[in-house]
Amino acid sequence: MNIFIVGPMGSGKSTVGKIISSELFLNFFDTDGEIETRTGASIDWIFDLEGEDGFRKRETKVLEEMVKQNSIVLSTGGGIILSETNRELLSSRGTVFYLATPIEVQLERTSKDKDRPLLKDGDPGEILKNLHIARESLYEEVSDYTVDTENKSSQQVSSEIIKLVKNYG
Repeated sequence: MNIFIVGPMGSGKSTVGKIISSELFLNFFDTDGEIETRTGASIDWIFDLEGEDGFRKRETKVLEEMVKQNSIVLSTGGGIILSETNRELLSSRGTVFYLATPIEVQLERTSKDKDRPLLKDGDPGEILKNLHIARESLYEEVSDYTVDTENKSSQQVSSEIIKLVKNYG
């Protein structure tokens, strides 16, 4: 049983993933965290040095390794679903949960974080809106379940996912 969590930046993927892994006694991984550990560099720095394309190649390589494991919870970067290869890897190796999150919530959660390379150049609200338009259908395509996070705590979202996992596998 693998649980994969997708969604936009600021949706709470890492926080929710850690709660789920703790409650279900599964190992937790985060693709961005894995990339940073392996390179010894921040995501922001990788974007600056290699651009988004370079980062996405690293992301796919990490995902290919992670999905070979069993009984894990994996929180992914917001753009991981841009690659058809990544979507196929996620769909074929676990249950995918999409954390649907209002743009206002994303904006609030990311406002103090300076390590968001896609939000550096321009109005963050407009950028998040454009990312939502470009990515929402891909999140929906790859996910087995959509979990609405509006007005819910991370614990409530986690409990909802755990209930789905226990009831439907």
